[in-house]
Amino acid sequence: MIIQGTLVSSSGTSHSQIRLDGNQIVEVASNLGKADYSFSDDCLIFAGMGDIHIHARDDVGESQIYKEDFCTAAAAAINGGVVHVADMPNNPVPPITDESYRDKVKHLEKRNPAIHFTLYAGIGPGTRPLSFAVPYKAYMGPSVGDLFFRTLEQLDETLSHYQGCNVSFHCEDPILLDEHANAATHEERRPAECEISATRFALQMIEKYDLRGKLCHYSVGEGLPLIREARSRGVKVTCEVTPHHLYFDQTDLTDQNRGKMQMNPPLRTVSDRKAMLAALRDGTLDYLATDHAPHTLDENEQGISGQPHLDTYGAFVTWLILDQKFSPEQAALFCSENPGNFVNPYVSPKKFGRIEAGYTASLTVLNLKQPVTIKREDMQTKCGWSPFEGITFPGSIEAVFIEGKRLR
Repeated sequence: MIIQGTLVSSSGTSHSQIRLDGNQIVEVASNLGKADYSFSDDCLIFAGMGDIHIHARDDVGESQIYKEDFCTAAAAAINGGVVHVADMPNNPVPPITDESYRDKVKHLEKRNPAIHFTLYAGIGPGTRPLSFAVPYKAYMGPSVGDLFFRTLEQLDETLSHYQGCNVSFHCEDPILLDEHANAATHEERRPAECEISATRFALQMIEKYDLRGKLCHYSVGEGLPLIREARSRGVKVTCEVTPHHLYFDQTDLTDQNRGKMQMNPPLRTVSDRKAMLAALRDGTLDYLATDHAPHTLDENEQGISGQPHLDTYGAFVTWLILDQKFSPEQAALFCSENPGNFVNPYVSPKKFGRIEAGYTASLTVLNLKQPVTIKREDMQTKCGWSPFEGITFPGSIEAVFIEGKRLR
């Protein structure tokens, strides 16, 4: 198969062709022959975009699959132009040992979803590293699920066993969360100081134990200088940012939408939102990762935190490019290349993130001249809603190729 059009990487754009053979890219050049798919100049072809922070809600116990499972999450991902995802471990049956992790892998293989899933293992009080290489997630304070630490000292003791591992951190200080537990609103119960304090501690742990660290769903502008300073000293830390912390802020909250607009960490100030956009632009933030958290609307009204975002990933990227004036090359870095670099140590023989020979033949094609209005009936996530309903994004998904096959 030959695909032609405007190819985008972090180093530039070019009008060229891609030859696919099976599930691999085998050649990229300007004159490979007659194209099977030719995309107009209105479209940009990216190495398949990856979302390295989702909650598919599926595990061997299947107690939460009424709101999502591996297959419906895959369908939502394809709908949003996402070709691979990484699933978080805070399941009712968490993958925290060799046995429980392999059980989740077997359950995933039984489901046989249409895209690739990388699975995180959980770190909790008293856990130990698995006997094989995986990415890990540590919840520094209470979030959705039971896999979290109640003190930072407890986290320090546990992390001492994970020297050199790849550990992602949910940065909220559990002691400060307790101190604010009786505040009037969700945002006041999880204030910025909780994230800033936890950021300091996470950076200390990454340095102390030589971790390859990642800070999840970053949201507070005041924490960004801490990250930059640590990097300047060689601390190995990368950072995610979500669509909701880039698009919404506390001025968007109303009495009517508070349930749907609740997540951990919560929406921040206008200044914080603008700081996240600037930090994504300057490279302080490395990944656009959704924290896709599918709950039913009834659950959100009851105070369960999280929003579904897989269906709208690619359309949101067009907002970044066309409305916020990010370059396509920047989008290629934080949507394709950096997510690929994160998962590639765990997905062999697959290889994501670049349009180059030897990489997996998964591609995301965005149409920058075809706006889309987000409608509930178009969502593929099983929970069936989006916080972007009624919003028109300036571009849309033109095509998605998954391992050599066009699935959209």
